[in-house]
Parts: sequence; structure tokens; C-alpha cells
Amino acid sequence: MRLMQNTNINFVGMRKGAYVISGILILAAIIGLAVRGLNWSIDFTSGVAAKVDLKALDTSVAPIQIDELRTVLKNNGFPEAEIQHVGIVDDATFMIKIKSAESKDEVSGDTKTAIIEIIKTNFPKHIEGRDMNRDVIEEIYEVGPKVGGELRTDAILAVVISLILMIIYIWFRFELTFGLMAIAALAHDVIIIIGVFALTGKEITIQIIAALLTIVGYSINDTIVIFDRVREDLKIRRKDPVEQVFNYSINETLSRTVITSGTTLITALALYFFGGTVLHDFALAISLGVIIGTYSSIFVASNLVVDLTHATHKEKQAMQHLTKRK
Repeated sequence: MRLMQNTNINFVGMRKGAYVISGILILAAIIGLAVRGLNWSIDFTSGVAAKVDLKALDTSVAPIQIDELRTVLKNNGFPEAEIQHVGIVDDATFMIKIKSAESKDEVSGDTKTAIIEIIKTNFPKHIEGRDMNRDVIEEIYEVGPKVGGELRTDAILAVVISLILMIIYIWFRFELTFGLMAIAALAHDVIIIIGVFALTGKEITIQIIAALLTIVGYSINDTIVIFDRVREDLKIRRKDPVEQVFNYSINETLSRTVITSGTTLITALALYFFGGTVLHDFALAISLGVIIGTYSSIFVASNLVVDLTHATHKEKQAMQHLTKRK
């Protein structure tokens, strides 16, 4: 199946406008990171998380609303508690996350007990006839600052190592220039997505780190497909200008890019709208990653190679060397 056949869009000619757009997005992301910072989840800091089911056995008892639960926790000393629905709203299942104070070196062991006592005291009708530790408190755990800090370091390290390994791979498969520009495009994607989370105040959870790594793999795959076609076309069209060859290659792979990115985006949006609160931020990150990653593969990575090729004689020789490879 092929869409958009025989297109002749001047992607290389649009590169200055694309650079301006990317510059604005990256600047906004950096400002967001500098002003608001990242809202790391308790998995990366420290605190207590509890999944509670507050649906009463007696159907005549009105289900608890999230604002009601938030008010109760606030009145009992936890004004910063983060609460979200898990599953269907009518099931009255909530995930409660309470971060430990930044000034504390240890997670308070009393927080878990306090959550249980607050629920017992304020929602007796909703827990009546149910086992507190099995039916009401479905899950409760705490993360210490040491473990959270190590996990945060490991998560950042995982992203950095993946980028370095990709540079090495593309270096050997193509040329160092291609590898560096591909990684520059990936850094472009990751910075913008992290900036969106910083500006919106959304939590950086383990799922979001997994989404970032998924985006990195997805975006680099799209970039490599274009670079591979560029390499083939450079051999066939040796006498054509570099800009023309890159344009031709991007247009040749455009159908594949649209179909692959489009189907992935539809799936991610389905998770965003219908997957529930738990998958909401993960699906948002994937959706943004597909859109920005596709944009960077077409408008950023390839165009950076074109500009760098024109910039130095050495890179022109590298381009010629690439066309001689079997």
C-alpha cells in the first residue's frame, strides 16, 4: 500500500523555517525546565503510594468523589497529596501519592498508617463489611530517598547510553556526520517532550521514561530509513546536487513514513482517550513523540546533514566516500 506517490515536496528548501520552529520549541522547553523543573514521581524521589478501593458494598451509599477525598486528605495534614482515578469513575478506586518533605532524609513510616486511619475515620460506610488490608487497601508501598535518587540517576543514564550507542551504530553504518545529526534530532525530540511535561507539571514516572526510550527507538528507526535511501540515491544520482538527492530520498520514503507514523499515532491516541487515567500520560508522551519524531526525521536530521555537508570540505569527501561503499 502506498500513499502520496510521486510527491516532489522541497523539504530541504523549508529547512530554515523548520529550524526556527524547532528553536522556538526548544527554547520554550528550556525555559520550562529552568522555571518549573521536572515533577518527578515518588518512584524517583521518596514518599508513599496507595491504591484504595472505596466502593461501598451497600449500593445506596453514594460513591466518593475525588474532590471529597482530596478535601479529607488536606484537612488531615496532606494538602499536597496527588489523587487520580484508577479505572471507571463509578468504581471509586483511587491512587493516592504523597511525597515526603524535601527537608526529610527518611520517609515517614507513619504516613502509611495515617492513610489507613484517615480512610477508617472518614469513610466508615464505604469500608463496612470489607477487609481493610485486602479489599480496601489494594496496594500500598513506600520509596526511600536513596532508592528514588538511584532510580532517577539510572533512568537518565539509560537515555544517555542509548543515544551514545546509536551514534556508534550509525557511525559504522553510514558516516559519523549522519550519526551525530541523527542524535541531534533525537535530543531535539526528547528535550521538547520533557519540556512539555515541565510546562504542564505532569509527573515523570517510570512509564514516562519507558515512553521516552520508545520514542528514541521509533524516531531513530524512521531516520535510518531515510538515511538508507539517501545512501542508495547518492550512488545512483552522483551528479545531482546534494539538496536534490536528499529531497528525492525524503519524498521516496514519505509514503512509508506517513503510514507507519499515522497508524502508530492512531493507536497512541486511542490509549490517550480510552485507556484510562493510568495510561493517559504515557499515551500523551508517545503521541507527542510520534509527531515530533516524524517531524525531526524529515525536517531536522536530514537537513542538518545537508548543511554540514556544505559547511566543510572534509564532510564533502565523507559524502563521496559513502557513495563508494557497497
